[in-house]
Amino acid sequence: MSSVNVTNARKDLYNIVQKVNLTHEPVEITGKDSNAILVGEEDWKSIQETIYLTSIPGMRESIIEGMNTPIEELSDELGW
Repeated sequence: MSSVNVTNARKDLYNIVQKVNLTHEPVEITGKDSNAILVGEEDWKSIQETIYLTSIPGMRESIIEGMNTPIEELSDELGW
């Protein structure tokens, strides 16, 4: 993760936002008293979705089980 101080971030905000969205690499913006992390919108939405899904009881285990299931064992029928 790259880092830029708040003064330089202010001067180059447009380019920093473009880079964050293109590379999907967050940028740390450092200030005198505190810091912040800038992430692209798509990445932020992905983070929020992950937090939501893992908050559902049993969902994390179900996802892991699904990832570990060999394709040969999968069915074409959904069973809903």
